[in-house]
Amino acid sequence: MPPIASSRHILQPCLKPLFISFTHFTKSSLSPRKFPIPRRFFVLNPRKFSCSANAQSAVDNGGGGRSGAMSSPSVLESVEKIDVNPPKGTRDFPPEDMRLRNWLFHHFKEVSRLYGFEEVDFPVLESEALYIRKAGEEIRDQLYCFEDRGNRRVALRPELTPSLARLVMQKGKSVPLPLKWFAVGQCWRYERMTRGRRREHYQWNMDIIGVPEVTAEAEIISSIVTFFKRIGITSSDVGFKVSSRKVLQELLRRYPIPEDLFSKVCIIIDKIEKIPIDDIKKELKSTGIPEEAVEELLELLSIKSLTKLEEKLGGSVEAISDLKQLFLLAENFGYSDWIQFDASVVRGLAYYTGIVFEGFDREGKLRAICGGGRYDKLLSTFGGDDVPACGFGFGDAVIVELLKEKGLLPELSLQVENIVCALDRDLQGAAATVATVLREKGQTVDLILESKPLKWVFKRAARVNAQRLILVGNTEWQKGMVGVKILSSGEQFEIKLDELE
Repeated sequence: MPPIASSRHILQPCLKPLFISFTHFTKSSLSPRKFPIPRRFFVLNPRKFSCSANAQSAVDNGGGGRSGAMSSPSVLESVEKIDVNPPKGTRDFPPEDMRLRNWLFHHFKEVSRLYGFEEVDFPVLESEALYIRKAGEEIRDQLYCFEDRGNRRVALRPELTPSLARLVMQKGKSVPLPLKWFAVGQCWRYERMTRGRRREHYQWNMDIIGVPEVTAEAEIISSIVTFFKRIGITSSDVGFKVSSRKVLQELLRRYPIPEDLFSKVCIIIDKIEKIPIDDIKKELKSTGIPEEAVEELLELLSIKSLTKLEEKLGGSVEAISDLKQLFLLAENFGYSDWIQFDASVVRGLAYYTGIVFEGFDREGKLRAICGGGRYDKLLSTFGGDDVPACGFGFGDAVIVELLKEKGLLPELSLQVENIVCALDRDLQGAAATVATVLREKGQTVDLILESKPLKWVFKRAARVNAQRLILVGNTEWQKGMVGVKILSSGEQFEIKLDELE
């Protein structure tokens, strides 16, 4: 029987520096692979089975099997190939996309940590009433909602703020104020899809509960600016339009307009950059607002200067005072060049009560990047006591589009510290031992699980950007040693297992 190869014999011909081409694989550079399904492939027809049949099967088998197990097939049918695409408006996350998502979420969470926020989460499935009462009836057509088996109306969450409010109420006085909480969660909204808008997306929320002063809004906007700076976005790329719901309230107060129309007016005004101005006028008039009020309202909404707004409404208006303080705080935080006043920003959701803001792409190619504001009266709509609060929502889809637009998407290739390979099938257990030792030291290891030529192993190492190759050969292993090759320099040596770091 010929002697088993050792790592020395394998590595010896490679004493010259080894040059390996590391290629970054991206979604665009990989063509989709099609795996044909054989025509004669059989599977159980689930229509032939029922719960009662399963129960009878369990009885026939002495009740020892799984309660959901199916009995043996009586009919075999060929399977049609399923649509391999995810449902419209949703996404798969293959490894290259998952790396980008993890990178983005890391920055969301790191910024939240820097600002002293604690992470929370909520169920993806909530009561339908939670959203109808908070966002208004207009959101009903956008919900993924249904009746569960307990005859309860439930919905997949379209946003996180109502769930936050519910949790704050649940905790009551058991948690001291102020609360600084953040969440990164999956949301669902059935709506028309455009660039950066999906029916399923992830959202980053930061909320401050229990602070009535404008300092809370200033802190919240500062955190978003910090995030942008971390990922390479500047104030020349992105800005924030800032206004206050109180501006609109002040104007409507001057006309005999019922308060219950306020939220409807906000919803219409929120469309001001999405539909023609004549359509905005028609919708406003259809609510019963006098034509004179509509004209003055549209004139007010065109104001882009806080000074002009003050001339229009007077300096004693609470909204003016709040906005002046916010802009002063922006100077202290160092982000004055990021924000600008725009009276047309009102935000469409019904629960906002004061300062509101939207992050926007200065080139105007994308929809709003993020948005938020003050919602002091949200809890009372649930029957709770009002608590001052403000926060924002930041989706993952638009920011990725912006990073693509600016050429700022990071190259996030797979990286593994070690490739461990046995040079003989009989040494596979020894290779597993080496991998375990390294993993217990916190190092990443790609263990080759089957017998492969060394050429294949080197290609694998290049694909995963491995730092070093560890070979387990018979001669070295008998001495308690392994062969190591540093792939960037070609350096190679033998080392005892207990000295391997």
